[in-house]
Amino acid sequence: MTGVLSFDDLKAQVAAGEVDTVLVCLVDMQGRLMGKRFHAGHFVAGAWEETHCCNYLLATDLEMATPDGFASTSWESGYGDYVMKPDLATLRPLPWLEGTVMVLCDVLDHHSHEEIPHSPRAILKKQIRRLDALGFDAMTATELEFFLFEKSFDEIRKSDFRDLQPISGYNEDYHILQTTKEEHVMRPLRNHLWNAGIPVECTKGEAETGQEELNIKYGRAQDTADFHTIAKHATKEIAWQQGHAVTFLPKWRHDKVGSSSHVHQSLWKDGKPAFYDAQDALAMSNLMKNYMAGLLKYAPDYTYFMAPYINSYKRFMKGTFAPTRIIWSVDNRTAGYRLCGVGSKSIRVECRIPGSDMNPYLAMAAMLAAGIAGIEEGLQLQAPATGDVYQGDSGMIPETLRDARLSLNDSAMLRAAMGDDVVDHYTRAAEVEIEDFDRVVTDYEIARGFERV
Repeated sequence: MTGVLSFDDLKAQVAAGEVDTVLVCLVDMQGRLMGKRFHAGHFVAGAWEETHCCNYLLATDLEMATPDGFASTSWESGYGDYVMKPDLATLRPLPWLEGTVMVLCDVLDHHSHEEIPHSPRAILKKQIRRLDALGFDAMTATELEFFLFEKSFDEIRKSDFRDLQPISGYNEDYHILQTTKEEHVMRPLRNHLWNAGIPVECTKGEAETGQEELNIKYGRAQDTADFHTIAKHATKEIAWQQGHAVTFLPKWRHDKVGSSSHVHQSLWKDGKPAFYDAQDALAMSNLMKNYMAGLLKYAPDYTYFMAPYINSYKRFMKGTFAPTRIIWSVDNRTAGYRLCGVGSKSIRVECRIPGSDMNPYLAMAAMLAAGIAGIEEGLQLQAPATGDVYQGDSGMIPETLRDARLSLNDSAMLRAAMGDDVVDHYTRAAEVEIEDFDRVVTDYEIARGFERV
């Protein structure tokens, strides 16, 4: 694995003519990379210290519109600048782009040079600092699921997104023959990410036609979020280079299984797993039980951060391996929270609620905040559920974005953990999504009612 570059390495490569472009990127509210392409000579000469961007980049929607109602920026305030401060520890090559490296940035106030509180990287770093004060390190991993299609992004767009044919014709879960047919995309994806310093473990076929999964090694939460974001971006670019489209939309057809992004998590202390207790029947420490009880109690509060769009909630369907209930179980894929690594030092909780559309910084920050609350409140964990937990009377995951938005807005826990300004900012983001959807006449309405109403 090539790994990240030192700044001295970059200067040497620029001087040797091996690198000519530096992608300088922030992570936006939607978890996308936004930024500029610098000539590498200019970057190493001075732009490595900081550059600037319009502050609407952290107050926009998927369409890059400028909706009103955000306290942080507006037409009235003139849409000023943020400072993009390169985090040189994230310098890395992008082997799928010739002569190109990238760096992630922290987003700072133009005047005070303090971090912007609602910046996704800042939100996660705040919760990591809270854990550090308690003496713990957050260790996480995310699973990236997506669909790969026969045609390209441009071909599909020109067909008004109607000609959607997955690259395979049958469920390819763990299927070696079918995934061999997809290696012209998946092999360069694995290898390029590895050479960019992303510790890829494997890819596999998932449980639907054309569905893929990419797994990256368990690690520190900040690294996991960075790796997830870069890998998601790389997946789109490498598929595009091979003439294919991919989608991270959680539910692209009502009769197809959706795409998730399960988040595995545990806390460590002094280099040892703090969730492990050899004396417990399941090897769960009391700390882990408190943490998981927090995850469960506050799940409605932070569901928005795991499922941020109207479409996100179409995925939560019985019998599809996507959860519907706020409940935990032991190695049971019907539960919202699955206990993994039972009886071993690798014991951890897998949250199965997040969809493939989540912003990993926001989702992990919210879960860490809930876990911290569970620890601080000394919450007691209920007994695990057994059997098919689609059945039962436990609490339900919020069923719509409207429900999740209300729970987020009313969350005293998240307001204390993240700040009122952050919660208000993302509550408004949810409202923008709802308002935009409510204006649209859908194909469903036309087909259902054109003649019959």
